[in-house]
Amino acid sequence: MAIDRAGLAEFLRHRRESLQPEDVGMPRGQRRRTTGLRREEVAALCHMSTDYYARLEQERGPQPSQQMIASIAQGLHLSLDERDHLHRLAGQQPPPRGADSEHVSPGLLRILDRLTDTPAEIVTELGETLRQTPVGIALTGDTTRFTGPARSKGYRWFTDPSSRALHAAEDHAFLSRMYASGLRAILAMRGPGSRAAHLTDLLLEQSEEFCDLWEVHEVGIHPQEVKRYQHPEVGRLELNCQTLVDPHQAHRLMVYTAVPGTESYDKLQMLTVIGAQSLAVPEATTAGMQPEDLR
Repeated sequence: MAIDRAGLAEFLRHRRESLQPEDVGMPRGQRRRTTGLRREEVAALCHMSTDYYARLEQERGPQPSQQMIASIAQGLHLSLDERDHLHRLAGQQPPPRGADSEHVSPGLLRILDRLTDTPAEIVTELGETLRQTPVGIALTGDTTRFTGPARSKGYRWFTDPSSRALHAAEDHAFLSRMYASGLRAILAMRGPGSRAAHLTDLLLEQSEEFCDLWEVHEVGIHPQEVKRYQHPEVGRLELNCQTLVDPHQAHRLMVYTAVPGTESYDKLQMLTVIGAQSLAVPEATTAGMQPEDLR
C-alpha cells in the first residue's frame, strides 16, 4: 500500500488540534493559548522525537513503520476505526482486532489518565501490562518492559522466581493455582493455535510446578478480594482491586486502593510521592522507534 502523505498529515493535525491536555492526562497551563495539543506534547505521548512527528504533519520524512503508527494511534487516543484509518493512510495494513489486539480503547485510557493518585494498570487477558500509572510503577515496577512470553505475568510467575518477591509468601500457593486455572479457561475459550496455547506449551516444558497444577484441571480460581504485597520500600501492603473490563478488546483496567485510616492507606500515599518523583526522569523520546524512524 502507498502512503497518502497529504491525507496522513491532515488527519494527524485534525486529531491533535481536537485533543485538550486534560483529555490525555496532561496539566493545562494558566497561560495556554494553543488550540488542542502542541506537537511536542503529541510526540511525548507517542514516544518519538518532536522533529519526527512534525515531519509527518509536514508531509515529509520516511514512511513510518507499523509499530510507529500503532504508537501514534495510541498516543492520540484513537478509536479502532480511527486506528485502522491511520494505518491505511500510512500505507500499512491495519493490525487485527480482537483478543490479541493491544490497542487500548480511548475510554479506558481516559479513565487511566485521571487516576493520578492510585496504582492502576491496563492488562490483556494473558496478564500482559499495556499501560500503568506512575503509582502503579512505584508499586510493582515497570511491567511494560518485558518482551516475548515474559510479558505474561502468569508465565513469569512460573519461570522467574524473582517475580514472586513482591507477593506475600503465604499467598504463593494460591496464586500458582489461580494462574494455572486462568490460563486453562483462556485456552478453552481461544482454542488450539492461540497465544494461550503457546504459553501453555512453554510452561509445560519449563515448569514442573505448572505441570503438576495442570494435571489437576482446576478452573474458576478467582483472585482474592484483598491482594497482599511485600514492597521493598514501604513494606507490607493490603490492597483491594477493582476491575473494569473492555469486552471488545479483552482488556482489563485494574485499580488498587487501600481502606482509609489503615496502615496500608498511609503507605500508599508514600508510593504516590515515589510515583510523582519518577515523572521527573522522562524516558528517552526515541523509545520503541525503529532505525528507519530515526532518519
